[in-house]
Amino acid sequence: MILEAVKAKFPDEVLETSEFRGDLTIVVRKESLAQIMKHLKEEAAFDFNLLMDLTAVDYLSMERKPRFDMVYHLYSLRNKHRLRVKVGVHEKEPEVDSLVVLWPIANWFEREVWDMFGIRFKGHPHLKRILLYEEFEGHPLRKDYPVNRRQPLMKQKSDHELEFIEAREYGQAVPELLRGSANQEEKKI
Repeated sequence: MILEAVKAKFPDEVLETSEFRGDLTIVVRKESLAQIMKHLKEEAAFDFNLLMDLTAVDYLSMERKPRFDMVYHLYSLRNKHRLRVKVGVHEKEPEVDSLVVLWPIANWFEREVWDMFGIRFKGHPHLKRILLYEEFEGHPLRKDYPVNRRQPLMKQKSDHELEFIEAREYGQAVPELLRGSANQEEKKI
């Protein structure tokens, strides 16, 4: 019933629907995401008042176009039903609409996806890294992220300031991390 109702309301925006063992999924056009999600939240028949999670999937190794999927998991507390909403995101324009105005919890979820996958959220109030530090280079859950890439390490200059140092290779002597004493001994990492 849910899949049919969404498809009937948005016949040109819903690209695909599926049901597998009770899991309902719709795939929608990127340009229609905000409109469809607003309807799913505010329409009494759906009442998806809880955004349980959102994440991304990178299909690089499958050579699929578009490369990424944004995946949203919705739940209706009143109706006790779930829905998965997917949106394809192209590598050249990795951006979708922010859903923070509908579900405030999307703020942190979207920041995590930006941090890990590099997908931007148009209209997000404060899109910045949430798991990694700002100077981190790249987005580590992308399939093309170089696993052996070296990142700047952090060294504490005082109790309140951090300085970034670059470790060039394993075994390089670097100051003890996260200690503020002026007489730091060097250690092998």
